[in-house]
Amino acid sequence: MLEVKNLTVQYGSLKIIDDLTFAVKPQEWLMVVGPNGAGKSTVVSAIAQGIPYRGKVSLGDHDVAKMKPKDAAKHFGVLTQNHSVGYSFTVEEVVRLGRYAFSKGMFSAENDEDVQKIEKAIEITGLEAYRKQSVLTLSGGELQRTFLAQLLAQDPMLLILDEPTNHLDLVYQKQIFELIKNWIKDTGRAVMSVVHDLSLAKAYGTHALLLDKGRIVSDGTIDAVLTAEHLNQVYAMDVYAWMHQMLSQWDGK
Repeated sequence: MLEVKNLTVQYGSLKIIDDLTFAVKPQEWLMVVGPNGAGKSTVVSAIAQGIPYRGKVSLGDHDVAKMKPKDAAKHFGVLTQNHSVGYSFTVEEVVRLGRYAFSKGMFSAENDEDVQKIEKAIEITGLEAYRKQSVLTLSGGELQRTFLAQLLAQDPMLLILDEPTNHLDLVYQKQIFELIKNWIKDTGRAVMSVVHDLSLAKAYGTHALLLDKGRIVSDGTIDAVLTAEHLNQVYAMDVYAWMHQMLSQWDGK
């Protein structure tokens, strides 16, 4: 579904991403993890064609660098961690924008498939009660669900998410991660997520890409990557002991 070969991002003499090669297959949820400065968000920006890079990013048989943005939007969708909203569109209007890649023009009418995709996206993100509400009035979690619904209406083969629950309360973290998990199960498609929280990565990921200083430390199934040996090497601390210590505070409560 997604194949990345020899991806390198360099500014002057400084390599931010150094020769990464990995893949994402259908029904996989790849968690991109690592400490600050590892290059996690830079990988997402390069795949989304937001920054220059060397190497090759392919979706199926397509070289993403050679695809028109409208065609690329039919294959993958990107959700960033922050949204600056300065317009009073309703939730439904924002979700409808997810169908733009399939329209014949800005003012073309929606077809039955468009309506079906929009309604399904609003339903599975639990936004029915908010559909006529201005996005300017939404909480952070509601706004993130709105933009996730826009991506689901886009109906991509691959979701690429950069810290999708960053700064969100626990209830919204759970809602969004459960929603994405069910989307993979129901559609058989794939997700690639940058995740800071290792507990969330381990709970929801099927595979992981562990980065440090722009290089791959480990790539594979979630349990094979998030081992004590790998994590201790990257984070320079006993991660497992720390996690157990934090969890023990809830024992008997």
